[in-house]
Amino acid sequence: MSARRRPARLIRRAAPVALVAAAALLAGCSSPVSVQAAPDAANPACAPLMLALPDTLGDAALRKTTSQATAAWGDPSAVVLRCGVASPGPTTDRCVSVNGIDWVIKEGDKYYTLTTFGREPATELLLDNDRISSATVLASLSSAVSKVPATRHCVGQEDLASLPTKG
Repeated sequence: MSARRRPARLIRRAAPVALVAAAALLAGCSSPVSVQAAPDAANPACAPLMLALPDTLGDAALRKTTSQATAAWGDPSAVVLRCGVASPGPTTDRCVSVNGIDWVIKEGDKYYTLTTFGREPATELLLDNDRISSATVLASLSSAVSKVPATRHCVGQEDLASLPTKG
């Protein structure tokens, strides 16, 4: 191999490394998302959940946040997560189960608020449904959220029909 070809080969090998390093530096330059911590954010049960969060939800990348037990994806944020909120009690709000995780849904004008049901502490999501699919988000977060064990499950109308009656 000639001496002339060796530097070109080194440059070709170094270019991808330089690109990855530049992308990491640029990603570090974006400002953290300001998120208010949940009342029970210091609950040790939040730690395994936070460590298991995915780096992306759909096309939205995970970003740094300003508070413990919080996460945000997208720029601007399409999804914001807070672990350590109060678990919802009995409710007539819609509840869906995705991969074994029950979520109580409150629909707003632009954002949905989804809160895990039957897990303590509960996890809350603020979701911009115009920017990211709720199905994608809930399926992607199921594994991480399952780190907080379920103690109760949602009961639907069909479940009520099978309950024993007093007599």
